Amino acid sequence: MKRVIVNGRLLENGKLVSRDILIDDGTVIAIEPKVNTEDADDVVDAKGNFVSPGLIDVHVHYRQPGQEEKETIKTGSLAAAHGGFTTVCAMPNVTPAPDSPHNMESLIKLNRENGVVHIKQYATITTNRGGDQLVDFPALKSAGAFAFSNDGNGIQKSSTMYEAMNQAADLDMAIVEHVQDDDLTYHGVLNDGAAKRLNMKAMPWVSETAQAARDVILAEATGVHYHVCHVSSKHTVNVIRAAKKAGIHVTAEVTPHHLLLSDEDIKEDNSYYKMNPPLRGKDDQQALIEGLLDGTIDMIATDHAPHTKEEKNQSIRTAPFGITGSETAFSMLYTKFVKTGRFTLDQLINWMVRKPAAVFNMSNAGSLETGQPADIAIFDIDEQNMIQESDYLSKGKNSPFTGETVYGDTVMTLVSGKIVYQRK
Repeated sequence: MKRVIVNGRLLENGKLVSRDILIDDGTVIAIEPKVNTEDADDVVDAKGNFVSPGLIDVHVHYRQPGQEEKETIKTGSLAAAHGGFTTVCAMPNVTPAPDSPHNMESLIKLNRENGVVHIKQYATITTNRGGDQLVDFPALKSAGAFAFSNDGNGIQKSSTMYEAMNQAADLDMAIVEHVQDDDLTYHGVLNDGAAKRLNMKAMPWVSETAQAARDVILAEATGVHYHVCHVSSKHTVNVIRAAKKAGIHVTAEVTPHHLLLSDEDIKEDNSYYKMNPPLRGKDDQQALIEGLLDGTIDMIATDHAPHTKEEKNQSIRTAPFGITGSETAFSMLYTKFVKTGRFTLDQLINWMVRKPAAVFNMSNAGSLETGQPADIAIFDIDEQNMIQESDYLSKGKNSPFTGETVYGDTVMTLVSGKIVYQRK
């Protein structure tokens, strides 16, 4: 099938230029100022909107199998498409966990059958994401694992992490870690400032940074590619910056919510502001922004974490950690940072597209070029739109950004040339 996107604006050398795109059989065939549409089966008028390579998210939670009341692969991937994402990497916190070749192959099959975007699947580091029994790394790589992570369960025992890194390094695979020393969290739910204001238990920054510091030393010793999930503390930024200067193969991500919010934004007991790691102070927020700008932090990832309304309709003390992010990430970041001149559009696309693809060696994602799969997102960056709960395609409605007026609404998303989301 031949499809032509006309009247789009693409980024070229950091500037928006008018271009048409010819797609044939799911592949980009031509990008020109004008493309002949006579032989096209379908013509999409982009109406001057921004035509981007499909966004990439290396950190999502799809809950299936085991917690389908929160999210399914179908609803999660639809939410990703709604946000302009065409490739996502799914964490292994499902039941059964992808900790064996059989479980991994079954989950990849589910992803392929139910997903509307490209879904890459993490394997666990240890059996069922707990304890210290390492999985069969070579077998899981052969079964299709994207990388290895225990997701929300930080590896507590140093020797377990050291041995895991050695095995992953031998296979040229990444260890992707939620850095958390459980002994230092003190069962806290908020950063110090908000915890004190709301009379709740605090989760100190040291619980993140202490384990990050341990892990970068182990990464140096093993030579593994070590990726730090959702950095929240300025102290962790400093650890990663020093590690990179020392030549250690460390990369890192930051979430939209840690860039957009601080613990000062938590005015009341509202669990839509409860995530792990928690929102930190204004100085941490600034350090994360500076870390992105100077290359210490490589990319932005949503940590899309849907929960039911019943679960989130509790106090911060008892509600589960996590907020959704797939459907609000681009528009919120574009509005708060690009429209205000803090970031350029080219920088934002670099952090949400090019860098994830480069860091994780995704050869068929991360660019809008001839010969590449037609994974494309079209965004309306000129007109305002309100983020409304009724528009969410995720089962999870737990976002603090509902009600925000933004630019950058997704008009259309195409995966391998097929339209998988279209604004009504």
